[in-house]
Amino acid sequence: MNDALLNSAFLRACRGEATDYTPIWLNRQAGRYMPEYHQVKGDTPSLDFFKTPHLAAQVTCDAQRILGVDAAILFADLLPILEPMGLELDYLPGFGPKIANPIRSNADIDAVRLTPSRESMPYIREAIGLIRAELPADIPLIGFGGAPFTLASYAIEGQGSKNYVHVKQLMYGDSVAWHVLMEKITDAAIDYLNEQIDAGVQAVQIFDSWVGALGPSEFERFVQPHSQRLFDGISGQVPVIHFGTGNPALSGAMARSGGDVLALDWRSDLMATWDETGVTAVQGNLDPIVLCATQAAVVDEADRLLTTVGARPGHIFNLGHGIIPETPVDHVKALVDFVHDRSAVLRQ
Repeated sequence: MNDALLNSAFLRACRGEATDYTPIWLNRQAGRYMPEYHQVKGDTPSLDFFKTPHLAAQVTCDAQRILGVDAAILFADLLPILEPMGLELDYLPGFGPKIANPIRSNADIDAVRLTPSRESMPYIREAIGLIRAELPADIPLIGFGGAPFTLASYAIEGQGSKNYVHVKQLMYGDSVAWHVLMEKITDAAIDYLNEQIDAGVQAVQIFDSWVGALGPSEFERFVQPHSQRLFDGISGQVPVIHFGTGNPALSGAMARSGGDVLALDWRSDLMATWDETGVTAVQGNLDPIVLCATQAAVVDEADRLLTTVGARPGHIFNLGHGIIPETPVDHVKALVDFVHDRSAVLRQ
């Protein structure tokens, strides 16, 4: 890694080191809210879009350049990792991801196969190479993947869910089978993330987007051993960000599971959680819907968050979840500029 990357504001903050300003990047910073994204995607089906390296590279680099954020994140999705495992994945317009053959039985779990990501997902390595060649020398590239619980939940439910009925039927009703599935998915995730690290990303973020469906006891019994094994399997190479949503009561257990940076959604008190968990660095946690209000509201809420952090090192500004399609691009640009300017003053 070159010195410009190593000493970038984002990577310094990941290590808990002092920075001249608060670095900022945004979940889903390349996406449907941005006209340039639609120009590149056109009529390309979503799954094909993720698998076409030059298209994924272009929208990744476009978002970083247009917004002026301090890191790029690989344009991909959490779920294509499930395809090589035998799950029939598609993205339906107006609906989202849909798995035609969700896991519902022990035979389905036995049928889950594991293949090296380098063989089954070669487009990821190619996209990372293209992105790294295009990004400025001092802008880190973040890779990412799903956490075991979130990947297992999609695999079992087959689509979005409110109550996670099929997930919890397996989890509570046949814990042996549950742990077998989680072990397989964890193995696949470790391989996939290590492939991204080897291909040249400077950090990775683990998304546990559905973990808020659980309480602390359920997380510790059914999920934490697998999450911890995932972090153990990828740690010590690049900074690892651990992001979960939906239940602030899980923050302590998530911090204990692993990761160098604890990323919080907007339901958590950032400073209180930072102090309680004792983590070196935190990321977050502006409500993404604030960006759909006025620019004045965007500035006010960002200022409130930055002021509470003050000059404390180790904060990476981000949203508490992803940018939604209705978000005005100008509001996002205003947020990035304000965070840079205001935090520089606070850190003098």
